[in-house]
Amino acid sequence: MKITKHKQMKRLFINTKIGLCIVLLFIKGVQLYAQEMTAEEIIQTMTETMNPEQSKGIMKMTIVTSTGQERTFEYETFSKDKGDKSLMKYLSPSRVKGQTILMLNDANDIWTFFPRTKRIRKLATHAKKQKLEGSDFSYEDMGASNEFIEEYNSVRLKDEKKQGRSCYKLELTRKPESSAGYSRLIVWVDKEYLVPLLIDYYHDDDPELWEKQLILSEIQLIDAIYTPMKVVMYNKLDATHTSMEIIEVSYNVDLSDDLFTEMGMQK
Repeated sequence: MKITKHKQMKRLFINTKIGLCIVLLFIKGVQLYAQEMTAEEIIQTMTETMNPEQSKGIMKMTIVTSTGQERTFEYETFSKDKGDKSLMKYLSPSRVKGQTILMLNDANDIWTFFPRTKRIRKLATHAKKQKLEGSDFSYEDMGASNEFIEEYNSVRLKDEKKQGRSCYKLELTRKPESSAGYSRLIVWVDKEYLVPLLIDYYHDDDPELWEKQLILSEIQLIDAIYTPMKVVMYNKLDATHTSMEIIEVSYNVDLSDDLFTEMGMQK
């Protein structure tokens, strides 16, 4: 049976239309899934993205005081068990070179090694709310990997754009039994990368007092993980800010558990 050119064109048009419909339905399905994600699912996925199984890198931290003076530190950082274990070893300046901070159990257990005295000091539990090296980051900010999941109740608010990108907007309220250092958080999570772009922190004693703001930027895909290469914490009460830049990072590493011990701190 001979198929006319007209019928061939008609069949091609129908097939193309069907293919287009399938693509549109797929896109619509993805969009609907995104719209139906709960606050808990978004926070869970974000936490998994931000806390890979293991990592090793070099960071640069710059503290800017209210008068504009700057202090810069460079350190190695190691993380294991999705951020539950983390270690920081200072490389510069010379006055802190070799000083090491070990944080375990979501920063509930913190030790500091001082190379000049060869001593290790364990900090009290409440120390996780204190500033790290006088910066605008607390120990809790640096080492509490699962805090957003375990210490806060989350609610999804109306989606918004931040930094020109579509974001989920979430409100996290501290659980009554929690000892977390902030009463409330507002978090904007990039819909594509599923990493936070902005976090507002509210004071420990006053959920209406805006204390700090974290801005994350320069997101790159490294070892198949979306990574903000620069983060800046602004202290709204002290008029100071601290930036942290990733100089290098790798997630395809195999770190020994021995590194995250008192002996490992001194190597």
